[in-house]
Amino acid sequence: MATPQMMSPICLVENHKDQLSVNQKAIEILENISQPVVVVAIVGLYRTGKSYLMNRLAGQNHGFPLGSTVQSETKGIWMWCVPHPTKPEHILVLLDTEGLGDVEKGDPKNDSWIFALALLLSSTFVYNSMGTINHQALEQLHYVTELTELIRTKSSPNPDGIKNSTEFVSFFPDFVWAVRDFMLELQKDGESITEDEYLENALKLISGDNPSIQASNLTRECIRLFFPKRKCFVFDQPTCDKALLRKLDTISEEQLDPMFQEQTRAFVSYIFTDAKIKTLREGIKVTGNRTLVTTYVGAINSGAVPCLDDAVTTLAQRENSAAVQKAADHYSEQMDQRLMLPTDTLQELLDVHTACEKEAIAVFMEHSFKDENQQFQKKLLELIDEKKRMFMLKNEEASNYYCQEELNRLSKAFMETISTFSVPGGHKLYMKMREKIEHDYWQVPRKGVKASEVFQSFLQSQAIIESSILQADTALTDREKAIAEERTKREEAKKELELLRQKQEELQQVIEAQKRSYKENFEQLEMKLMQEQEQLIKDHKIMLERQLQHQKALLEEGFRKQAEEMNGEIQRLRSTFNDLKENSGTIVGHFLKEAATLLAAPVLLPVMAIKRIFSAFQ
Repeated sequence: MATPQMMSPICLVENHKDQLSVNQKAIEILENISQPVVVVAIVGLYRTGKSYLMNRLAGQNHGFPLGSTVQSETKGIWMWCVPHPTKPEHILVLLDTEGLGDVEKGDPKNDSWIFALALLLSSTFVYNSMGTINHQALEQLHYVTELTELIRTKSSPNPDGIKNSTEFVSFFPDFVWAVRDFMLELQKDGESITEDEYLENALKLISGDNPSIQASNLTRECIRLFFPKRKCFVFDQPTCDKALLRKLDTISEEQLDPMFQEQTRAFVSYIFTDAKIKTLREGIKVTGNRTLVTTYVGAINSGAVPCLDDAVTTLAQRENSAAVQKAADHYSEQMDQRLMLPTDTLQELLDVHTACEKEAIAVFMEHSFKDENQQFQKKLLELIDEKKRMFMLKNEEASNYYCQEELNRLSKAFMETISTFSVPGGHKLYMKMREKIEHDYWQVPRKGVKASEVFQSFLQSQAIIESSILQADTALTDREKAIAEERTKREEAKKELELLRQKQEELQQVIEAQKRSYKENFEQLEMKLMQEQEQLIKDHKIMLERQLQHQKALLEEGFRKQAEEMNGEIQRLRSTFNDLKENSGTIVGHFLKEAATLLAAPVLLPVMAIKRIFSAFQ
């Protein structure tokens, strides 16, 4: 599906009188994006130059409105989708948010929801601030401390707040702090430090029981817990010329401070190289048409708290339905392309069916996730079986038509002169001509599965005619006539038996195809379950390592009590990780055992019916 070329941003989430709503035009753009998306969102106080950085990521000077007054320009969340500059077949989705702390807003809660939405939607989350990372800057980032109240990972509430942060870490984006108009030297204790070291130093907890210190520490702790992967960029002022500052979207890059240019290029390069694909829990890759923005905004407007599990379940239902249709369409398209009807044999059709079905299952596996009880895979299996039977029917119809046409062509002169055989010696001439028709008929290539049946019908239609010719042939004795009639009956019975054997063989081929279908579905499901289990183990390992790293940092900073409070969560994670690792095969086996029965149902029912028909031929 072609990606729409967006020449400028469009509002994704509208914020009108502190009421959020989703712009359907923006959703339509996203729904046309089937490639994986790298989503970069930027938040921060209003009038801090967020939009400039996003325009640079889009490769433009203008696009997102920069503004030149103290009034906030961006309302809601604006979106710009562009082809990723360094990752082919990926889309870079840029989200520019309205400025936090706008004095014109009526409800301060609105800022919290904008912050939370930007975080939920992005794979890289850029926080933009001015000056330095100090106590005041951390206070302005208080929204991060509210996240456990604004977002849930599961339907049930999280009573432990940030202490049980591992669930949030599994789907939160990477964190980038962009410090604008930075005037300090990057030094500590007389030694030069990097931007990242500057950020980590600023996030160290401060000793003291003062409420303001505790509040500041809470923000620090939340950032460290929720965003294990952190990056910092500092930017000089773009230019000392105030007139140029007011029109950054119209001047050339060369007119800006060289150091600012270099810093901007470093920021852009990092985003292009390191910003990852947006994924949901369990490694589910997000495409434009998998966006959850409508679900999140709907939950917010209803007064509920957006729940990740519920949102993913809702998305899975929609995506799995689409995956079934996509896979079924692929099967139909490939069968149409590869089949030349009529096929010479039924096995030829079934072989093509098997190949197309295998591809269709792979398409379904690629686009589906969280298929509880394999209900959607079972639906696909039933759909493909139905389509296969339709192709078999079309094949029979094509064969029947072609054989009938060829037989009519070959027997045209024969049928037109049939009356001439009612003479002495006529039966011998009749049989000679009919045998020639039979010989020529079987020389016709690719007659298909109805070849024997059509010819058998032709012979049956000739029975009365032949008997009449035989009786009228005065050159034959009664004994010779009786022998001829007996021979005709034996040949007819022989052909009937051959036809039954062909039917039995074809029925057995259909049964084998059904078994192959079940085996293919089962094997691809097993592969997917194993991959999902490996991803789950990997996710838990990362969460455990991050918790241990954070605990180690707390101990090094002298916060033993806070470090000890993490023991329970670390032990829970370690236990879960060990169980998953040790019992991975058992867990997958359990799921496969349940799936085996479910997937067998649509296969075994036709097989039982076929066997009943098969028995009738015995």
